[in-house]
Amino acid sequence: MLEKEKKIILFDGVCNLCNGAIQFVIKRDKKDTFRYAALQSEIGEQLIAERAIDTTKVDSIILIEPGVAYFTKSDAALNIAKEFGGGWKLLGTFIWIPKSFRDVIYDLIARNRYNWFGKKDACMIPTPELQAKFLDS
Repeated sequence: MLEKEKKIILFDGVCNLCNGAIQFVIKRDKKDTFRYAALQSEIGEQLIAERAIDTTKVDSIILIEPGVAYFTKSDAALNIAKEFGGGWKLLGTFIWIPKSFRDVIYDLIARNRYNWFGKKDACMIPTPELQAKFLDS
């Protein structure tokens, strides 16, 4: 069930870097702003299809603000970091760097993420304490 006031982070469920990033976000999400789903999950695929997102061009992170917009690549990462508050909001200043430049760096990391950080055989299974935060649990 989708909660209208929650932002949704879709991530590559088999990528070690992406799973680590989600754990990083969960630890800093003090306001319980986010919900999570793997791109490979049924709900992830549904949300992608509803927004006609081309996963051949975006296959690592998508931030969805239901009823508002969705963000991909570096825009998604920066908008997620802004929600942490405190010093993390300073990362929002990188939004002034042209998206095309930010995304070149983002794409370089995304393209090499399996080689550099590894890959799991299956999507991460959240602990019982975290299951309510995952849409496909």
